[in-house]
Amino acid sequence: MLLADDSRKVIKQVTPVYSEIARRANLTGTVKVEVTIAPNGAVKSAKLVGGHPLLADSALEAVKNWKYEAASTESVTIVVFNFNR
Repeated sequence: MLLADDSRKVIKQVTPVYSEIARRANLTGTVKVEVTIAPNGAVKSAKLVGGHPLLADSALEAVKNWKYEAASTESVTIVVFNFNR
């Protein structure tokens, strides 16, 4: 479902919901989200980098609830969600 390009370990991972609208439209695809992680491991911000808008909202909402291990500085990573039926 996802890939994270970062050395910080994910402690809490929330899976995006495949919305009813996307399901009815039979949408599949990849959504890329740029995630800024605060030193305490909380997601500071999430920005869409690419993907279908009907899938993107779900991915953004899910990743905002992720938690990473703490680190001494803020970091940025790209998370890739693959929506397949």
